[in-house]
Amino acid sequence: MPYLIAGLILFLGLHSVRIFADGWRSAQIARFSDKGWKLLYTLVSLIGFGLILWGFHLARQEPVVLWPRIHGMNHAAAALMLLAFILLAAAYVPRNHLKAKLGHPMVLSVKTWAFAHLLANNTLADVLLFGSFLVWAVLAYISLRRRDRAAGVLPREATTMGTVLTLIIGAVAFIAFAVWGHALLFGIQPL
Repeated sequence: MPYLIAGLILFLGLHSVRIFADGWRSAQIARFSDKGWKLLYTLVSLIGFGLILWGFHLARQEPVVLWPRIHGMNHAAAALMLLAFILLAAAYVPRNHLKAKLGHPMVLSVKTWAFAHLLANNTLADVLLFGSFLVWAVLAYISLRRRDRAAGVLPREATTMGTVLTLIIGAVAFIAFAVWGHALLFGIQPL
């Protein structure tokens, strides 16, 4: 569990700098240059992510079960994961209504992913991992929307084609990941 906790602190701590210490971040960019800051940010993020993966893998070897599994929650999680994949696609497909309306669909995707996995899982490691990402995503979304309002950011123009493409890409990615990817990467077949 210590590797998982250390990884979460590094990864989510670094990803929280704009939420809690934007002035410090600006000072570091001035100190290291934009490229230097991005390089340092990437390096620390990768180390943190690696520790999360390693720590979660170790924690799964001797799970601390907090409650019995609740029947049907894996189906609820699967439905939420379809939404998470659509939101993730919305972050990248240009001119879609989801991004225009929600502003930051990737952060909402992380929030949905974390909540879905909290519903379907029942160990201490699951609560630490997915709960931490859920709290981070909530705080990040609030911060991003507040920053958008302060900067006067207006929704971009959206098209029906952009929205349809978002829905198709998100659904296809969800199906591919649920049928093949999740089992391949994590050894668990969600569907």
